[in-house]
Amino acid sequence: MDAVVLKLGGSLALYPDKLRILCTKLGEISGRRKLIIIPGGGEFADVARNMDKKFKLSHQTAHQMAILGMDQYGLLLSDLISQSKTVTELKDIRNALDLGRLIIFLPSAFMFREDPLEHSWNVTSDSISVYLASQLGIRKVILITDVDGIYADNPKKSTRVELIAEISPEKLQALNKRTSVDRFLPKLLMHLDVECFVVNGLYPERVVALLEGKETVCTQIKQS
Repeated sequence: MDAVVLKLGGSLALYPDKLRILCTKLGEISGRRKLIIIPGGGEFADVARNMDKKFKLSHQTAHQMAILGMDQYGLLLSDLISQSKTVTELKDIRNALDLGRLIIFLPSAFMFREDPLEHSWNVTSDSISVYLASQLGIRKVILITDVDGIYADNPKKSTRVELIAEISPEKLQALNKRTSVDRFLPKLLMHLDVECFVVNGLYPERVVALLEGKETVCTQIKQS
């Protein structure tokens, strides 16, 4: 399918004005590019994390609660992007794209039924986005977050770490830590024909550059 999957990170909701600007820009771009947004979990998924800590939930229950958080964030995004349409089944995406709509995919119905990924906090909307792209035959996934890309350490805690401009799934897995993407993602990318970028959505022009195939500040995860 000639489209791009965008994972719109829940962390961007911490910057309401910036998120509104990004959503407006994505709505404008959708007039000339086929875009499918997979919502992150953000604060909605954090509720599930907190409940898991308090009650020691089963892995399946915690996993499903977090995915429901993605649905909630998706509904929020649909309110911010006037040109958007929420969809719950993969089979309905193509027709909506052909009508020129920006798609916001609410994943719970599909993910609960198919249950394709492990039940773990190592799996977040990052891995879900890449998996869904592979199911749709889409080769380009842009993970939009609130940092510039992938670092070997947390850039919010240290100013001395450098951005990794390009990294293979194998090297990403060898970092053996939660970076700006989830820990399960490199395992998926080793086996799927998907090119993946991590970019800072607080700078919408960087997202636009990637959509136009131009170089910008980001991290590309690609086979070496």
